[in-house]
Amino acid sequence: MSGPGDRPAGRPSLVVPTRGVARVPTLAALFDDHALVARPQADSAAVLAWGRKPSADRAEAVAARAGLPLWRVEDAFLRSLAPGAAGGPLGLLVDDLGVYYDASAPSRLEARILAEAPEGAPARAAALQAAWCAGRVSKYNQARERPPPVAGGHVLLVDQTAGDASIRCGLAGPASFARMLEAALDEYPGRPLLLKLHPEVVSGRKRGHFEAGLTPGQAARVHLVTADVHAPALLEAAEAVYTVTSQMGFEGLLWGKPVRTFGMPFYAGWGLTQDELAAPARRAPRPLHRLLHAALVDLPRYIDPETGARCPPERLLDWLALQRRMRERFAPELQAIGFSRWKKPIVRAFLGGSTVRFAGPRAPLPAGGTVAVWGRKPLPVRGGPPDRVLRLEDGFLRSVGLGADLVRPLSWVVDEEGIYYDATRPSGLERLLNEQVFDDALRERARRLRERVVDLGLTKYNVGAGAWQRPPGARRVVLVPGQVESDASLAWGAPGLRSNLGLLRAAREAAPEAYLVYKPHPDVVARLRRAGVDEDQAERHCDEVVVDRPMHQLLAAVDEVHVLTSLAGFEALLRGRKVVTHGQPFYAGWGLTEDRLPPARRGRRLSLDELVAGTLLLYPSYVSWTTGCFTTPERAIEDLLALRRVGLTRTPLWRRLYRMLIALGKRT
Repeated sequence: MSGPGDRPAGRPSLVVPTRGVARVPTLAALFDDHALVARPQADSAAVLAWGRKPSADRAEAVAARAGLPLWRVEDAFLRSLAPGAAGGPLGLLVDDLGVYYDASAPSRLEARILAEAPEGAPARAAALQAAWCAGRVSKYNQARERPPPVAGGHVLLVDQTAGDASIRCGLAGPASFARMLEAALDEYPGRPLLLKLHPEVVSGRKRGHFEAGLTPGQAARVHLVTADVHAPALLEAAEAVYTVTSQMGFEGLLWGKPVRTFGMPFYAGWGLTQDELAAPARRAPRPLHRLLHAALVDLPRYIDPETGARCPPERLLDWLALQRRMRERFAPELQAIGFSRWKKPIVRAFLGGSTVRFAGPRAPLPAGGTVAVWGRKPLPVRGGPPDRVLRLEDGFLRSVGLGADLVRPLSWVVDEEGIYYDATRPSGLERLLNEQVFDDALRERARRLRERVVDLGLTKYNVGAGAWQRPPGARRVVLVPGQVESDASLAWGAPGLRSNLGLLRAAREAAPEAYLVYKPHPDVVARLRRAGVDEDQAERHCDEVVVDRPMHQLLAAVDEVHVLTSLAGFEALLRGRKVVTHGQPFYAGWGLTEDRLPPARRGRRLSLDELVAGTLLLYPSYVSWTTGCFTTPERAIEDLLALRRVGLTRTPLWRRLYRMLIALGKRT
């Protein structure tokens, strides 16, 4: 909370007199055009109250004494990933006339609906409606989707928590819910009814309106939905939606469903719903786009969950749609086998949306279930077989710092078919690159991402310091990146050569006149992994050994790169360099590299941007260091840049000790 002395110049203050509202973590960002203060000041614009909660009485009194307007706030209809105050709302409704759910008095939302639509409002509302349904979002978005318990269509009825302010202020009461059920039974005699109970009623924290249960006749046709099910799963298949004042009625309109109301919610009385109650005289028929634009664009304030800055609804909707899509990929419950304590929270993040149970490497497999393992590790022989096996590995834009240094990853891949570095069998990436239809929009997005990665000098680990100069007069410079010879990518992706010294000799044979540069793997340089066989003799087979220089600088200065399976070959392709592969890395076989051992299954010819689209846009998962939620590769780059600006020049003491222990283990 700001004080008078530290208030930013030019911003009026906003009085937040109650501690509960003041503690909302996103409040300051949502009111970035005001300074939040606890008591009225000379420049105070208004006093803030939360809806019609009991705490609002104090705010009303403060406003009356100070002669200030009262602004009531409530969660927006597009609020957040999950309910609760932990993260705070990402959308907030601000009303200087009343509160949107109080039909007994005017509200700013009503005024917005009645006002003349701004230019472009119909098209924007239609686009938001389409994006809402395509993204399968709702007010809250943490619950999983489940198919309705009946097939062939249903009528959806929505219960609410007893005593909810929106019921009383919506001119309804407990009897309204009984009337809703009776009407649905009468008006849809041949259809099954789904009665969705509120999640807090199911959990026992609050009471609902059907505590007495259903009569035998009602129970024969009414199916209770007691699980916390994501709303779109029920709305999409509904023939009609029956509500008292629940927001589910508004979402029913977004899904194009007939909506029947038994109170007077904010979306009733405009000629868009069939209403049991007469509309207030203030309300008059309006088109759907006017309601949608007022409720989603005109009245709310939103903040970007990744930047904390104010944003339009489209940005928040896109982010929530990404969370929904990623959280529905895998089974609701799965077993992760053989992961270290350090990796367990990372596994939970990258498999977000699923409940992960961890087991040791000898635990029996769940028959018919889903299991997750690291890379190419073998599955336990007991139990099973599982229906699905998820193999996890580092992504291609990973971090600032080495994985062996326990630096938290920004991207992982989750592959159900194999793993990208295993050339002995198909993988999800290989299938994607073989089959994906790359349209112009996807290629253009990949081009922009590729150019930004190159311009910013980003690589997988983003380590190294100083600069490297191309030797004066050298006509052809060839880079040979070393690898950890015990790495799985060599075991499964290099059917011929598998040693760094062997690769150096092959590169020298292929380019006898070239200036040959060898760069050992950074894990080997940091003594976190063993050096290769006779790798200390590399100087005899090249012109220069470069130890601690950023990979992107080397790639910018050389003409050609020879690799076994190193990701440096892919990074060289991004920068337009010739790449010769002596193994079978994931980027070989698509017509972009010179391959000494062409992979037999890869016959398709791809453009560079198609390879980038598959490899960086479609295949990996990205989890933001800022939010802990899923993100896009474009936003992941901003996280990398932020950490790179902070820098890892001062290695923490725990990391230095860890490196010493690892190095000691390599010598014993």
